[in-house]
Amino acid sequence: QVQPVESGGGLVQAGGSLRLSCTASGSIVSSSTMGWYRQAPGKQRLLVATVTPGGTTNYGDSMKGRVTISRDNGKNTVSLQMNSLNPEDTAVYYCNVNWQLIGTRRDYWGQGTQVTVSS
Repeated sequence: QVQPVESGGGLVQAGGSLRLSCTASGSIVSSSTMGWYRQAPGKQRLLVATVTPGGTTNYGDSMKGRVTISRDNGKNTVSLQMNSLNPEDTAVYYCNVNWQLIGTRRDYWGQGTQVTVSS
């Protein structure tokens, strides 16, 4: 069973930075896309960024230009460096492991880590 575990959330002032990390166990992780999503209260979960096993990245519109995603395949970890944070970035950030094979897709989610940006 794949279980992503996030760390690194917390409280930061507007304009500040945070780095989130996620470690996932399981043999399929190294062949899966890993990424980050966020969900603010009363809103839907949105893409922040994903990275494929080969290192191809994809960024959602909400934080593009302010975040950088990276992964370490040897350690099954994915990190998210977030800069120039503002109060609208306050949300629960979720790590995702997405495994796909022809005709099959599996999504695994962490429990989330709270990021709060104060003004």
